[in-house]
Amino acid sequence: MSFELKDKKILITGASGGIGKALSEAFIKANCQIIFTSSNETKLENLRKVFGKNHLYYFLDLSNSDSLAENIQKISDENKDIEILINNAGTTKDNLILRMKKDQWDDVININLNSNFHIIKSIIPNMIKNKKGKIIGITSVVAFTGNPGQSNYTASKSGMIAMYKSLALEVAQRNININLIAPGFIESPMTSKLNENQRSAIMDKIPMKRFGSPNDVAILALFLASDNASYITGQTFHVNGGMLML
Repeated sequence: MSFELKDKKILITGASGGIGKALSEAFIKANCQIIFTSSNETKLENLRKVFGKNHLYYFLDLSNSDSLAENIQKISDENKDIEILINNAGTTKDNLILRMKKDQWDDVININLNSNFHIIKSIIPNMIKNKKGKIIGITSVVAFTGNPGQSNYTASKSGMIAMYKSLALEVAQRNININLIAPGFIESPMTSKLNENQRSAIMDKIPMKRFGSPNDVAILALFLASDNASYITGQTFHVNGGMLML
């Protein structure tokens, strides 16, 4: 199947992580031009070294709403031809609710959920004018199952799902498709830190008895970003090895 994404401009947040890197590599292989963002200038320069000068690089601090609104508007003004947006960036600050500090709650909600509002609000007007666009959010299996110690994270990721469904309804007649991908346990620097007992406990919940690859998420994102998915909107696609079947 051909995804036919050549020369399309795509904004990907959280491109330096495991899934983010796989997304970036997949879309570059599909001949897209990528807008990379980071709240850290050193990380931004590292991205430039890895992916080269044919792409675009912007400072974007998802934790600071005022700075985010200003800088995402700059990106929108300078790149009115963005056709694909993938909100992949996320953070965790785990704690049981009785011990969770306000800043742990606020930081996760700001980065994982509120940033989606600011980014989409700035990018989608150009998509409406151009009469085309694809928006993909990366949520999580735990948005559906819950997870002890992650009330902030699960709230942010389930909030994305409700938000994207409403947005999909708002722009369904504008040739803009809005969908989400909910990964389960994916091989990453985070999962590599798990000890054998932890890995075994997780594997017991996964019928396929293995963690997924970041590329499993990237391939699905390619499909959803292509015209092959033109009649799909407001949906959440699960990539979890059977851990949760809905």
